[in-house]
Amino acid sequence: MSFENYEILAERSKKVIYKDGDSVLKVFDSDYSKADILNEALNLARIEETGLKVPKLLEVSKIDGKWAIRTEYIAGKTLARLMEEDPDRLDEYLDRFVTIQKEIFSKEAPLLNKIKDKFNRKISESRFDATTRYELHTRLDSMKNHKKICHGDFTPSNIIITPGDDCYIIDWSHVTQGNAAADAARSYMLFCLRGKDEVAERYLELFCRKTDTAKQYVQQWMPIVACTQSVKGKESEQAFLERWVNVVDYE
Repeated sequence: MSFENYEILAERSKKVIYKDGDSVLKVFDSDYSKADILNEALNLARIEETGLKVPKLLEVSKIDGKWAIRTEYIAGKTLARLMEEDPDRLDEYLDRFVTIQKEIFSKEAPLLNKIKDKFNRKISESRFDATTRYELHTRLDSMKNHKKICHGDFTPSNIIITPGDDCYIIDWSHVTQGNAAADAARSYMLFCLRGKDEVAERYLELFCRKTDTAKQYVQQWMPIVACTQSVKGKESEQAFLERWVNVVDYE
């Protein structure tokens, strides 16, 4: 099978996402972890069962020696693109962004992996020294245990607004269950990593107001989240993330 005639929607590290008629085909490199691919498909199936608006999982298959996940194609524009096209409506779009995030947090999927387990593993895998890792493990252990669905990569580029104004949430490969403040800290960090510091601050203010969450509580997660992100190994991010990790009391 050749992918030459397919429209490329996105290219990521070790994967390419194509449009194939009414479906989307995410094709992974041949050396990609089979367990991670199957887990991503399972995650999406479990999220579908919560009733959240997500592209339906259609099949998992192997094409020319490469694993692929086929999902429903959702026509529309990402919220990120709408923000770029109409910056005067940023506050309106951010409000919608947080509203969608709150809806995700209102659901539970008891069989998902726990965020604390994932974060503890990532801290242990990081290249920070033993003292820093100990402080981060201790901080993580002190955080409250919740069972809310945490998307794990909740950014405006992972929300599609259809022509009928419905919102679909995509890319559930990092989903876990746990504390919502951790997911908010990650969304804040992802805005910052894209150079959108002002948007990050506006997002955090809005999130805390709409969820009645103390900003300090979200900020306590920042060093932990920065450490987990550092494990991805993107050299361009390392210095920025290290500054966050090395803040003992985030202010």
